[in-house]
Amino acid sequence: MESFLSLKVSLILLLLVLVRCVVVHGDAIDDVQPLSKIAIHRALFAFHVNASLRAEPVLLGTKGEDFQWITVELECPDPSEDDWVAVFSPAKFNSSTCPPGDDPKQQAPHICSAPIKFKFANDSNGEYTKTGKASLKFRLINQRADFSIALFSGGLSNMAVTWTSGYNIIDAVPFVEWGFKGESQTQSPAGTLTFHRNAMCGPPARTIGWRDPGYIHTSFLKDLWPNSLYTYKLGHRLFNGSYIWSKSYYFKSSPYPGQDSLQRVVIFGDMGKAERDGSNEYTNLQPGSLNTTDQLIKDLDNIDILFHIGDITYANGYISQWDQFTSQVEPIASTIPYMIASGNHERDVPGTGSFFETNGSGGECGVLAETMFYVPAENRAKFWYSTDYGMFHFCIADSEHDWREGSNQYKFIEKCLASADRQKQPWLIFAAHRVLGYSSDYWKDGSFGESMGRESLQKLWQKYKVDIAFYGHVHNYERTCPIYQNRCVNTEKSHYSGTVNGTINIVVGAGGYQLNSHTPLQTIWSIYKVSDFGFGKLTAFNHSSLLFEYKRSSDGEIYDSFTISRDYRDVLACVHDGCEPTTLAT
Repeated sequence: MESFLSLKVSLILLLLVLVRCVVVHGDAIDDVQPLSKIAIHRALFAFHVNASLRAEPVLLGTKGEDFQWITVELECPDPSEDDWVAVFSPAKFNSSTCPPGDDPKQQAPHICSAPIKFKFANDSNGEYTKTGKASLKFRLINQRADFSIALFSGGLSNMAVTWTSGYNIIDAVPFVEWGFKGESQTQSPAGTLTFHRNAMCGPPARTIGWRDPGYIHTSFLKDLWPNSLYTYKLGHRLFNGSYIWSKSYYFKSSPYPGQDSLQRVVIFGDMGKAERDGSNEYTNLQPGSLNTTDQLIKDLDNIDILFHIGDITYANGYISQWDQFTSQVEPIASTIPYMIASGNHERDVPGTGSFFETNGSGGECGVLAETMFYVPAENRAKFWYSTDYGMFHFCIADSEHDWREGSNQYKFIEKCLASADRQKQPWLIFAAHRVLGYSSDYWKDGSFGESMGRESLQKLWQKYKVDIAFYGHVHNYERTCPIYQNRCVNTEKSHYSGTVNGTINIVVGAGGYQLNSHTPLQTIWSIYKVSDFGFGKLTAFNHSSLLFEYKRSSDGEIYDSFTISRDYRDVLACVHDGCEPTTLAT
């Protein structure tokens, strides 16, 4: 969660400039970040005295708001249908911000910082090309710095821009003030982390996508009473002795591990972010992300914990987009645990130790996710971990690191599965970003899903009787039968009971990014498929009864569901390749 200092932003117009730059097109739609279309690092500017911009209000956050809408009025004497307006932050983005090592032979001055969002000038006025006048609205969040508004003329090839001066972050001591609702509060210190440009593994995160992330604070609230309602607010003590406070929040502490009570878990992958003001969306890459977010907020009283299993922001090296994402999910993440897993768009960069040699993260190489989200991993650079919630035991894998037999992660996964106390925590859940098990929409090398993952891990799922394995990466929904070695081990489709004969594999990668169509391949183990945005929800009623639902993001309606009924003795039962070793002792 980011800091909630009052946002004071000066939008004073200093000058208008003409920019010429080159458009860069992504190779594949799955790797496109809208901001990557603009090769801003190649831009040069010059004065243009006849165009003007005006932004209101000029000062934001005067009442402590976390976000505010601004109106930008523009006039251009030579308008074109592809003129566009961009928002920059910090406001100072001239050649002084260029990373060292840029080609000195290129003509200066340069612009070396990508905008955080943009809109085309004719979005609000179809007469813009005739009148040269337009009015646009932008939604700005607290990003710890001031903003500048820029008019780009001539589309993505010829542009004009304005900006304001820089704004420094005030150093302060962070802490959390918290306690039972209505009772005396206590203060807990927060640790502070940040990262620098040289921590990025490549472009654009190391070049035009770089933006100072500010400071990430983490405080550990200890000795919580189970099932109790707490209130809290974030504080910063300035060195002059004064305080800056966030608004108040609340959360309910988790149940004691093994506690028998109603417990509800949401799980999905591949959501990303979208802009409520319609900016940055000309490619419409994450059309369902706001629907998913809003539906979860609407049903927040009926959710206890959430797992976002990879491909979180799709920032792809444009670091400003992480702030946009955390603002989008802040109503959720400030109230319930928001757990994540590592995906290719968080971690993968060739030559940096990721298992897959792609640049899905745009040079981030896991640094953003590992710093901005806390998970109880032994080593946060290797994003695998276990966690408990009441009657659930979760084993979260990192599909971007080696998980094959003999690897460190394989050893962790087995230890995690083996440590589940099924008498107290009967519901054993495995999750990873890539499909390490089964998906009929992920045809690769004549196999379904990551064949190496399935071959390495399914014997562990069978041995330790994993109930459900969840995946993202494929942008749709699919559920298999309880399966082992390519065969259904149960003929039921909507209600499962008795012995755990196999693991149900579920793809929940339709959190918001553009959907994948299902292949025409038909498999006997695929029970239900749908290409629509949504999320999975697990509801444990007690130690013997579990409900799963796939809910549609647009309206919360249920597409698919099944139940599991099982007693502890059913978990103990011996099954094929899942029997405890025996001896000849008498």
